Amino acid sequence: MKKVKFSFLVLAGSVALITSSCRKDVTKNLSDAESRVYITKHDSTVNFANYQTFRIADSVSVIKDGKFVTHAYNAYDSSMIAALTQEMIQRGYQLQTDDTVVPDLGINVSRIITDYTGNVSYGDYWGGYGNYWDPYYWGYRGYGYYFPYAFGTYTFREGALSVDMLDLKNPNTSTNKLNTIWTGLGRGTGIFNVSNVNEETQALFNQSTYMQQ
Repeated sequence: MKKVKFSFLVLAGSVALITSSCRKDVTKNLSDAESRVYITKHDSTVNFANYQTFRIADSVSVIKDGKFVTHAYNAYDSSMIAALTQEMIQRGYQLQTDDTVVPDLGINVSRIITDYTGNVSYGDYWGGYGNYWDPYYWGYRGYGYYFPYAFGTYTFREGALSVDMLDLKNPNTSTNKLNTIWTGLGRGTGIFNVSNVNEETQALFNQSTYMQQ
């Protein structure tokens, strides 16, 4: 059975928001940084030291109100891809630059934008859209990918950053699925600002000390 571990980081101001929910306009007292929340999950049966190479998709998926819109590459997207690349290299992983070679790990980045507040089961949220990335991109034509975990109930108010790490080294040939072994999720005010990219990547990776070559 797969074991899933969950990490959660929220600044003190956000905790105050939860404990003081009966107050009027408590969000006015929060800075943008205090409003941001970071969550990571990973498949605890996986030894991340068994992977050596990685590559990050060269554009970002944009999902609006639960629907895929486009693949984008603006200033934020390029900065986020560059920052994630550096974090992975610092952890000892090698960037696979040869597009003809399938890396051990494939990383997808998405910007999730919603105009409502609701309950989101992460596994169901993704599962309903049949994967936003063509599996052929990673050299596994006919494959989808799956999550061995779900975020449960969560509320999106503005937007969210999602970073998904796929195990390309061990595809499930019986189900044509690629295991998502790690996911990082960030939300809050200013989550898509270029100036916050380093904070966001560091917050996610600081929760993931097990990710080391």
